[in-house]
Amino acid sequence: PRWPEPTRGISELRLQLRYRPAQRGWFTPDIAHLTLDLFDYPGEWLLDLPLLQHDFYSWSQSQAQHEGPHRRALFSEWLTESEQLDPTTEADEAQLATLADAYALGLRRAKQAGFSDLQPGRFLLPGELDGAPVLQFFPLPGLDTPKETLDALPESSLYATLAARFRYYQQQVVRPFYRDHFRRFDRQIVLVDVLGALNAGPERFEDLSRALQQLMKSFDYGKRSLLTRLFAPKIDRLAIAATKADHVTPDQHTHVVQLLEALLAEPLKDLRFADIPVKALSLAAIRATEAREVLHDGKRTPALKGTTLEGEDVLVYPGDVPSRLPKADFWQQQGFDFPSFRPLPADSEALPHIRMDAAIDWLIGDKLT
Repeated sequence: PRWPEPTRGISELRLQLRYRPAQRGWFTPDIAHLTLDLFDYPGEWLLDLPLLQHDFYSWSQSQAQHEGPHRRALFSEWLTESEQLDPTTEADEAQLATLADAYALGLRRAKQAGFSDLQPGRFLLPGELDGAPVLQFFPLPGLDTPKETLDALPESSLYATLAARFRYYQQQVVRPFYRDHFRRFDRQIVLVDVLGALNAGPERFEDLSRALQQLMKSFDYGKRSLLTRLFAPKIDRLAIAATKADHVTPDQHTHVVQLLEALLAEPLKDLRFADIPVKALSLAAIRATEAREVLHDGKRTPALKGTTLEGEDVLVYPGDVPSRLPKADFWQQQGFDFPSFRPLPADSEALPHIRMDAAIDWLIGDKLT
């Protein structure tokens, strides 16, 4: 068995659920119906939503502020050239195309290295925009000229050209995607690869935290009345799930949830203050391991049995998950490793999972009463 290819575009599925209402009344039918529209999309595109809060100047500055040493090394070729640019000079289309390709290469390297805060997302998965001029832009590092001065430059200048393409990307790519898809739903589940970031080290973990903080500001959360549903749709129930719960032993699942809640402490506090139902949980849509115990020095120790992506059958204890945000000393002495596993062989029965039933009950259970 092997995992399917990652999502590379928008997918939609409509399910018509028939159920017997738990509460009966004079006007309650014996059989009720609920239409469930499911939207799937590349996570890379989702990370573009915070771009709507920026103009080109502020976006360029924000990208420069978040560059740690490991991330800078992945963009070394692009940085070497882009840091020499003069934003006031005439734009050179051939140079812009070359530098945009170098920036896209840096983003792909960063993704492979475990970073999460990667913009623009279409540079990673361009879809129908592959090769289009709209993707030939990048942030300008080291901007120290006042914004008002740069905004007054001629349209043919390097700065004005990049700023215009950034605005076009915002208005013609990101905003329609948000309007046509994300503003249509009223229930949301946000999947977070906490273990992957934890495995990758402190700079990647901080990068994930920053990406999530920015992303949560991009959605409208609130109670839905008929008027808001028609004119200003909002998300009125939210689940935030740490994925790959099957990659740690069951005794660590509580710690995974606590770490997720610590990672999103500020957004969760704001949501709960606004009385938005929100639940954090850990899950695995398809369980790829089996929980076991091993006897070591007379003590029973939890372990996982599974098959790695390389085809090796293993019995491992991946390690302890911290229940709070790790401090500097944690990264120096951490002793865990979360390997990736193949899916388990499946028969015709339902695929094994961890807490998918709890997630579904939280998201739509109130609709089925």
